[in-house]
Amino acid sequence: MDTWVWWIVAAGVLAVVDVLTGGTLILVMIAGGAVAGGVTAAVGAPPAVAVGVFALTTVALLALVRPVARRHLRTVRSLRTGVAALVGSEAVVLEVVDGRDGRIKLGGEIWSARSYDGDSAFEVGQRVHVLEIDGATALVAG
Repeated sequence: MDTWVWWIVAAGVLAVVDVLTGGTLILVMIAGGAVAGGVTAAVGAPPAVAVGVFALTTVALLALVRPVARRHLRTVRSLRTGVAALVGSEAVVLEVVDGRDGRIKLGGEIWSARSYDGDSAFEVGQRVHVLEIDGATALVAG
């Protein structure tokens, strides 16, 4: 098998491992360097040149692209829109909320809700925090 194929296989494996381990974007940047090394090898460059291109591309991606990509992944709460903006908000229980059902007042609207852990129950008037939105249901905790 040609050398460039191994570079591309390595890039794919690195990208998959990064996604499966939490997506820190480090392995994806190394995968980008492996793609550049593979392309270099595919055009007939000697192995030393392919390794050099791999190293330079990886360093450039880690230094320049990764910080920008991470900033975009961590959207500031004030910039969130739609239901994503409601996560982390405080709500008031209108009907008892348990693991199956309930009602809360959230952002001036009445929402169906259930406890996040499925076991807790919250009484009328209690303040809760929205941890997640699942469809039209808020998952809450005390």
